[in-house]
Amino acid sequence: MSLRAAVSNKRCVSGLLSQLSSCSSHVRGRVPAVLVTQQRNNSTSPKIKVEFDQSRGVAIMQMQSPPVNSLSLDFLTELCISVEKLEMDKSCRGLIITSSQPKVFSAGLDIMEMYGKSPERCGEFWKAVQEMWLKIYSSNMVTIAAINGSSPAGGCLMSMTCDYRIMADNPRYSIGLNETQLGIVAPFWFKDTMVNTVGHRTTEMALELGLLYSPSEALKIGLVDQLVPEDQVLTTATQTMTKWLAIPDHARQISKSMMRKPTIDKLTSNREADIKNFVSFITKDSIQKSLHMYLEMLKKRKG
Repeated sequence: MSLRAAVSNKRCVSGLLSQLSSCSSHVRGRVPAVLVTQQRNNSTSPKIKVEFDQSRGVAIMQMQSPPVNSLSLDFLTELCISVEKLEMDKSCRGLIITSSQPKVFSAGLDIMEMYGKSPERCGEFWKAVQEMWLKIYSSNMVTIAAINGSSPAGGCLMSMTCDYRIMADNPRYSIGLNETQLGIVAPFWFKDTMVNTVGHRTTEMALELGLLYSPSEALKIGLVDQLVPEDQVLTTATQTMTKWLAIPDHARQISKSMMRKPTIDKLTSNREADIKNFVSFITKDSIQKSLHMYLEMLKKRKG
């Protein structure tokens, strides 16, 4: 499905339920799961920066939406458009996704996209999160996540869509799907992605307990593939990309599709039902009341 068909006006298709966690949860164990909220950036300020090295056929995508790269509709729209443009350029064979924000890869969903919004707007947002996942998880490009900070919930999902994950070896950082700590449930396609990454039993424990893993723990269970010093994450990703690009594209792409197609098809055939479930959940009075209380708590903290 082309982006033009999926986008209404300037909005990209996508959607997400994941969590709503905060940058402060990178201090593992000190802060459990909290919701993400961030000040709106100037709408003309790009939230995604892409540098494409045509000689190597590799693009580096930096998420630059202060303070924590929370996944707003505008952010998801820009990300989807950027990925699609690279996908259409046949000279681009590899994509490295990283963050320009200190200490955080992405802290998850933007709470303001779900609080006080109409069902139509919530549905548009969720469809957009879906699209982000579909775009990266099914990409023909080699995709490497250069995780240079904490990556809870939506950030963890984005990391898992990539072919390979390299994380900064800093015990203060964490990664995982911690939805249940917020009283919400990761949708089936989050679950399926994690099962494909770390296996059924580990996923079951992780989702039921809403676990956030330190880098060393994430490496042990296979949630990330490699740990390196913080200042070497991007360099290592670039070096690793060379190894992946040495494989003939057609063989690698067919193998990737063979492994991922059943998971992709499952969401594709259930997108509307998934959106409906999300909208029904997020617009409940009890959930909206909880979000309101959380926002009030944040105001008091800032005060």
